[in-house]
Amino acid sequence: MKKIRFKYLLLVLALLNLTGCDDFLTQVNPNEMSTDSFWQNLDDADAGLIAVYNAFKNQNIMSIGDENNRADMTYPGYGRPNTSNIYYLQNFNNGSSTPNNKWIALYTGIFRANQVINAIDKLMPTYKDEASISRGTIIKAQAHFFRGLFYSYLYNSYNEGSVPLFDFVPEDESQFYQGLQPADKVLEFFVKDLEYARENLPVKWTATKDIGRVTKGAATAVLGMTYLYEKDYNQAITYFKDVIENPEYGYSLMPSIGDNFTTKSEFNKESILEISYSLAFKSQINPYDEQQVSNLYSYMVSPVGGYRSVYPSSWLIMAYKNEAMDTLDTRNFVKNADGTQRLRSYSLRTSYSIALVDDKDLNYYQVLPAQAAAFNNGETAYYRKYSNWDIVTNEKDIFPNQRSGVNVRVIRLADVYLMYAECLIQGGTDEAGVAEALRYINKVRYRSALRLIGPSASSEHPGSMHDEQAYTAAQVMDHLMYVERPLELSLEGHAERHIDLRRWGITKQRFEELSKKVYYGEHYPYVDVKGKPATRWASVLTEGTKTGYVVISDYGQAAQNYVASQHAYWPLPNVEVTTNPSILTN
Repeated sequence: MKKIRFKYLLLVLALLNLTGCDDFLTQVNPNEMSTDSFWQNLDDADAGLIAVYNAFKNQNIMSIGDENNRADMTYPGYGRPNTSNIYYLQNFNNGSSTPNNKWIALYTGIFRANQVINAIDKLMPTYKDEASISRGTIIKAQAHFFRGLFYSYLYNSYNEGSVPLFDFVPEDESQFYQGLQPADKVLEFFVKDLEYARENLPVKWTATKDIGRVTKGAATAVLGMTYLYEKDYNQAITYFKDVIENPEYGYSLMPSIGDNFTTKSEFNKESILEISYSLAFKSQINPYDEQQVSNLYSYMVSPVGGYRSVYPSSWLIMAYKNEAMDTLDTRNFVKNADGTQRLRSYSLRTSYSIALVDDKDLNYYQVLPAQAAAFNNGETAYYRKYSNWDIVTNEKDIFPNQRSGVNVRVIRLADVYLMYAECLIQGGTDEAGVAEALRYINKVRYRSALRLIGPSASSEHPGSMHDEQAYTAAQVMDHLMYVERPLELSLEGHAERHIDLRRWGITKQRFEELSKKVYYGEHYPYVDVKGKPATRWASVLTEGTKTGYVVISDYGQAAQNYVASQHAYWPLPNVEVTTNPSILTN
């Protein structure tokens, strides 16, 4: 009887949240069934696969706010100059909510993927026709992709990569209690999963109903990232080069960086791996419900109807403000009311990434940023990414509230270009790769009409403005670490900035350096929406200090508190340590 109850529990867990979004991801949950009757054919397996995709949309997996708070990307909302946010302060432990919730979400996804793999393995011997065998293999490949992806996230997030491995579906209570496996075994396990996915996933999905399914290109990109993180640059190059050069994938940079951050142009040519969300379904249930197919990210970043619980850190704001534009590029000029032209307030990349009070060239919630948001309490910029600034006047215009349909682009081609550039210079040690690395960095910069780096004589765009500097491999690496990756990819990917700082070995140093910087906010006069003169007080971030102005300083406590052995990885969460006897005795 106990075994039957466990099988029923497994079925219920597998079928929870089968509803996703966007065509393939908006199918209806199967009716309640017994385990024996559910996995009868490939349609059942494909329906079960929806639960795996749905696990991917669980916002605890990406933990965008807290993963960036523990890096150098963000300030945790209210409370300047003081904050109690434990992730920003590097005060978290194994009882903290984020590592516990993330762990549960990842193992839920793994559990669901294993059910699909197990079902396909039982069904496949019953099929003899090529079409069924091919379909079953592709279903299984998707499940392997997600199991591999979720284990790669666990490996890069927890306990220096040593976590429990499940390659089976537990059938009794004791089988849930698995001990820790060595990190190298975990790495080998998920790489094998991703290789299987790469070999068997389609290059593209042609049917509209299949939009959102994972592809061979996604598996290839994750493998490339895996080898980069292991500093196996040559192996990583093999995978990144395939993503970049294989015409079957058809990846290319979108014309505007802004094409990657809103509900427009979702699943575009730049997108390699993307989490699908929608406002079209589940409006009747709580926005925090696990079955919800929208997300809460717009409320996290937005000051216009949202909670602005995460906004850019001061150094990042200044880096965006100081981005050098190509003044020879017509994209950087806008027309005044009298027909004359002037240079944009800020670079295209800056304007589409963050909202600044004195940006006169890109509206924010249908009006100028100064008219839309308060820019008070030491808040001198807000993220546009993940918000609905382009389609509403206020996040509360979307009803019911606290819902957003903006997809999360987990990996995009610009990221691959920059990782490829890092590999070409072997992390800053190989001068032979400098010219080619500059070429790929400049592809990203040219898209946003930025001044290019390196000599113009050897550039793909000799007519564009260049800094004409002769770069060493170490200088290119510095540019990637402190300029290109953070400004192009801020708030994106799975914990990318935190992992980058850790693998470069600069996290503690970074906090210490940033803690020494001080800023203040200048006042900004503007005309409000009623045509009346007004002022946004202390809203223009400026480096340095000024008498009578509040001093802004970041990362002082983080610099003191950060200890690599405690904070470089999430600790094994309390939810696992206190319930798994195999962990305690491992």
